[in-house]
Amino acid sequence: MLKAELRKKYMQKRKALSSDEAFLLSGEILEQFIRYFEPQSGQKIHIFIPIEKFTEIDTRLFIHYFLAHNIRVFVPKVVDDQLISIEIFEDTEFEVSSWGISEPVSNRDSGEKSFDYVITPLLYCDRKGNRVGYGKGFYDRLFQSISSETKKIGVNYFDPEEYIDDVWENDISLDYLVTPVEVLSFLKGLE
Repeated sequence: MLKAELRKKYMQKRKALSSDEAFLLSGEILEQFIRYFEPQSGQKIHIFIPIEKFTEIDTRLFIHYFLAHNIRVFVPKVVDDQLISIEIFEDTEFEVSSWGISEPVSNRDSGEKSFDYVITPLLYCDRKGNRVGYGKGFYDRLFQSISSETKKIGVNYFDPEEYIDDVWENDISLDYLVTPVEVLSFLKGLE
């Protein structure tokens, strides 16, 4: 299927979830992440903050877990059409952006490029690790700018079913996909 078709289909599937279902599934995704990756104190994790109107995975659950376990947390913020990474703490102040995203008030880029994991928003991911996002290319550009050792992890309520037919040359695939029931690896022979 084409990205535009998949974007529409999975946006509708997400909107069909009740807030209770989305919260429960988000918790199951967090459990799968913890069980598989065993995040450790001192690691650096870049993670998106959910856009509630799009029924995104509730990554606030992840953020609370990470901060409680002394894992360094970085979140994205778009400043002048660039995605920067801001380190957050328990007392970080947030505001809602024009996109409806809760973001740190600060515009101070951490400059960090060596994350252990980047937990990535998406609408869909196929069985090759190809991702359908919102079409702005922010994460493809982020992936190009960070350490090649960083694990790129998508999170989704739904398992991959269709393949993406219009993968572009500049699209960067994910290393893993975490769903409520499993973790899929797209690293060929490296595990």
